[in-house]
Amino acid sequence: MKLESILLGVLARHPSTGYDLKKYLDTHGRFLRSNTQMSQVYRSLAKMESSGWVTHTVQQRAGATDAKTYRITDEGMTVFLDWLTGPYNPPTRYEDPDFGTRLAFAGFMTREQLLRLIDTELTARREQVARYRFRDRREAVEASAPFDEDLASLVAEWSHESGAQAIDAYLERLEMLRRVLLDSPSVADTTEVPSYLRDVH
Repeated sequence: MKLESILLGVLARHPSTGYDLKKYLDTHGRFLRSNTQMSQVYRSLAKMESSGWVTHTVQQRAGATDAKTYRITDEGMTVFLDWLTGPYNPPTRYEDPDFGTRLAFAGFMTREQLLRLIDTELTARREQVARYRFRDRREAVEASAPFDEDLASLVAEWSHESGAQAIDAYLERLEMLRRVLLDSPSVADTTEVPSYLRDVH
């Protein structure tokens, strides 16, 4: 997941300082990208500004470092929307940051675009479940150090079952979101998020 995509998404919502952007990454965006340093934020901002995607103004503050407020440009908005609504190719790992980041900025999509994104993810994950859920998980072992095969098998079975339950729950919640999008007259008119969609994280 490119840091620039997240930063552009935040700036598309509202102008922000570098500090504001780092605060977003540490709070609301903590599941989109982990351990982003302040220096990375400023390097990305400088790169995006040189590309014409963002611009900044300086607010002078007596006795303190001047504050730079960044704003997305028309070109930056085009780049952001092209990524957000462009083709999504699900990676092998589910709950990928790319998909989660697109959902985080769903307000910039039409309902049809969002449904298409969700359907792409659902199709890919259902195919994975069908292909790998009941695969032969036996492995030949020729260990070159002491190896407890029974213990390894116990943990492997636990891991498989845990993973199966996790992806089933993930699919169920995505399907639920899809139903809500289809059933509600207008997402914009929905004043309260249904209780079963709250506290995702």
